[in-house]
Amino acid sequence: MNHIIAADDEKYALLELTETLKEACPDYEIDSFRKPAEALEFAARHPVEIAFLDIEMGVMSGLELARRLKNINPRINIIFVTGFSQYALEAFNVEASGYLLKLVTAEQIAKAMNSLRYPAEKKPSEGIEVLTFGNFEVFYKGQGIHFARSKTKELFAYLIYKKGAACSLREIGGILYEDKEWSYSLQSQLQNVISAMLKAFKDIGKGDIILKKYNSISVDISKIDCDYYRFLKGDPEAVNSYGGEFMSNYSWAEFVIGYLDNKTMYRIDT
Repeated sequence: MNHIIAADDEKYALLELTETLKEACPDYEIDSFRKPAEALEFAARHPVEIAFLDIEMGVMSGLELARRLKNINPRINIIFVTGFSQYALEAFNVEASGYLLKLVTAEQIAKAMNSLRYPAEKKPSEGIEVLTFGNFEVFYKGQGIHFARSKTKELFAYLIYKKGAACSLREIGGILYEDKEWSYSLQSQLQNVISAMLKAFKDIGKGDIILKKYNSISVDISKIDCDYYRFLKGDPEAVNSYGGEFMSNYSWAEFVIGYLDNKTMYRIDT
């Protein structure tokens, strides 16, 4: 059975939230915690899809708990249930799926469940799955792909951003090392980053998604399930999952947000 966790250090508030969750989500196992550390321990051992968190919880805030839960499972949906409205912006910064003010009703919970950032019960893709809305993340069969270097992951992010267009080594060098001039040493460093990226995908049997030619490299977009690509095709799920953030890890991707915002507004207006 799928799991929802609830965390609130106030005993009666947690009991009330738990009962409301059971009413609104009868198909889920509801597990409640007054101590954030216990919620983290549980999430490390069970496939938790959704977490309903209070924000002010003494030793560890709900915001910090949300960040740590996302370290365990980047696809977890965070919904804050709090008596304070001033934390809404911070909740947005941790990619929350919802922000509800106490006392919450079953109808409000049901509505939040229909607009999750990562829709529940979605089966993991059998291929490479790329998430760009929020932080950039890459999965294979539902598990995060390990990149030995941060620049390796950033390189793949840039190739995804280019949507299959071939990128020269100088272009990539200017993105990954914008503060350095092109040199033989930088070229050698970049080659090591490329080799590490190729190894990451070859290790899982997916080396063919990277197309490497003399002095250029690209990604085969036909072999990738990407929320950004599906958004551009008008896929409703992808459009709904966009929350105003795109590859938040990387400053060079910021200007795409304006384009995506305009596309979203156009679809709403029409």
